[in-house]
Amino acid sequence: MTTAELMLAEAGLVGDIAAGTMPGLTAALAALDQETGISADGRTRALAQFRDNLSRLAAIVADRAAHPEIAEIAIDRPVFILGLPRCGTSILHALIGADPQVRTPLQWEVAEPSPPPEAATFDTDPRAAGFDAYVAANFTGAWADILKAHPIGARIPQECGMILETAFQGINPTMLFSLPGYYDWYHKADTSFGYQVHKMWLQHLSWRNPRQRWVLKVQEHAYHLGELMRTYPDAVLVQPHRDPVTVMASISRLIEVIRCVSFTSIDRAALGRELLHLWHDGQVASMAWRKANPQVRVLDLRFKDIVADPVAAVRQVYHHAGMDFTATTEQAVSDWWVANPSDKHGQHRYELADYGLTREQVETVYADYIQTYGDFL
Repeated sequence: MTTAELMLAEAGLVGDIAAGTMPGLTAALAALDQETGISADGRTRALAQFRDNLSRLAAIVADRAAHPEIAEIAIDRPVFILGLPRCGTSILHALIGADPQVRTPLQWEVAEPSPPPEAATFDTDPRAAGFDAYVAANFTGAWADILKAHPIGARIPQECGMILETAFQGINPTMLFSLPGYYDWYHKADTSFGYQVHKMWLQHLSWRNPRQRWVLKVQEHAYHLGELMRTYPDAVLVQPHRDPVTVMASISRLIEVIRCVSFTSIDRAALGRELLHLWHDGQVASMAWRKANPQVRVLDLRFKDIVADPVAAVRQVYHHAGMDFTATTEQAVSDWWVANPSDKHGQHRYELADYGLTREQVETVYADYIQTYGDFL
């Protein structure tokens, strides 16, 4: 029995779910075996993360078997926020998520999804407090800097990456542990199974706690828009944009901090080169898909406009998505903005040169993106 087969068996995953998970899990384990820079502690962290992914998927599958009606839940016109990292996607997601008519996956329920959350106890569910206690205990020392760049907390909207990784068809293993072999597999893979699992998650979380619409985000959707749209043919797409020079400096610093607890040392220049091309790959795929599918309208936004007037930006999204922008919506968006200044957890500081990159290098690699979306930068 291979390590992947053993891990799937330990999680209790069988049949089509095990078969769908197997290719990505096998690729991740092979890439981990080949990763020379990771520390012994980092390797332990990676295996624990892989097992947690399988455990969370197994919980979804078990609840679905016990309650077959979950599979009948309709996911109507979900809104997906696309875009490069560090270009306002998380801000926009949280702003919209403040609206009580909207459903976003919250971090606590994605971390511990079983039993399915219920509307009556959603605000008092003890799993939320447990998640916040975990964050307080673990995001300290070197890892505390993550909070300066990316908010983490029980009632903060969660990215789809934490859902897709349960099918081993998301990019998180690469972000956390490098694993270039896994990234090569993911980049070329057909991720239809990943989006089937993604829909299972939305049905699971909607079952006893529905809202009018789902709003979701993660940068890696750009790589596989075809698979996303086959699963959600009525999906609504929104894409904020930002100068890729600023994006590359910011995401390089964030990933350096994320990986620092798992590697004995980090070559900043190598990290800069890796991320420069990795995120551009996603935009190449996204631009090609958008060009081939002009019938799918995508709302393009400027990062600068989101931070200059968040209420107006959210109003644009609602108009594009056919959602009601109510007085309650406007108040909720305004209140969130006031309560969450950009430096709430301290300043996120970064310089492009720290990662061996120059403006000219970034602009050369991203020349196609800049030409296509220059009006939104």
